[in-house]
Amino acid sequence: MSMEARVPLYGDPGHWIHVSQSPRQVRVTFSGETIADSKQVKLLREAGVLPVYYFPPEDVCKKFLRETQQKSRCPYKGEASYWTVRIGDNVADNAAWTYFTPLPEAEGLRGFFAFEWNKMDAWYEEDEEVFVHPRDPYKRVDVLQSKRHVVVRIAGDIVADTRRPRVLFETNHPVRYYIFPEDIRMDLLEASATKSRCPYKGRADYWSVRVRERLFKDLVWGYMEPIPECPKIKGLLCFFQERGAEIYVDDERIATPKTKWATVAEPNEA
Repeated sequence: MSMEARVPLYGDPGHWIHVSQSPRQVRVTFSGETIADSKQVKLLREAGVLPVYYFPPEDVCKKFLRETQQKSRCPYKGEASYWTVRIGDNVADNAAWTYFTPLPEAEGLRGFFAFEWNKMDAWYEEDEEVFVHPRDPYKRVDVLQSKRHVVVRIAGDIVADTRRPRVLFETNHPVRYYIFPEDIRMDLLEASATKSRCPYKGRADYWSVRVRERLFKDLVWGYMEPIPECPKIKGLLCFFQERGAEIYVDDERIATPKTKWATVAEPNEA
């Protein structure tokens, strides 16, 4: 298995691989140096895997790379060879990989280099920094105004009640209901130090909820300054059903989805 981050995709059955030529110029930096910069990157989209950029070898600064003995095998792409990125005293072990002899489904990746996102310092699409992983051009995030009656209960208490939610529909994710703070019992919320980033929405802040001395950690999140492409949720808050919030829409309780956010762990995109 290669170093791509595997995550469960909500409601997306089966396995598939799709390699496409990206029209975007992509640049990645490490320790103050540009490691790769290309107008000819390929984008790998794969079921259960976050999107990954692959750079043609001529656009990779190989003087910073050292091939290692590390190997891995993916049943869908073949055997990967790994490289360590080193600049002075700064080292990212086995942070790059390539498929010299890929399986037929991944032939388009032959000889191209990928980098482990979190081991690099920064990534750019054109001149804008991007976070967490590449943006998938086949993914949509739609935010719609609604008159649905949304009620949030936690440990039996009503914590939010609104008839003006913003409903967010995101490909392969549960529907999320964003609520104006005026319609939330803000006196029950406690600001958290947790932060996360989403490449499609921006940086999220978190709040815990305390109901009758019981603390529900990082149960609420919101984008106070979302990216320009997602302005409708600015300053609104959303509740994790997976962590204890019961959400009722038009008097009907919404089933709790099974997602990777069911437990409080290392901050990730929401």
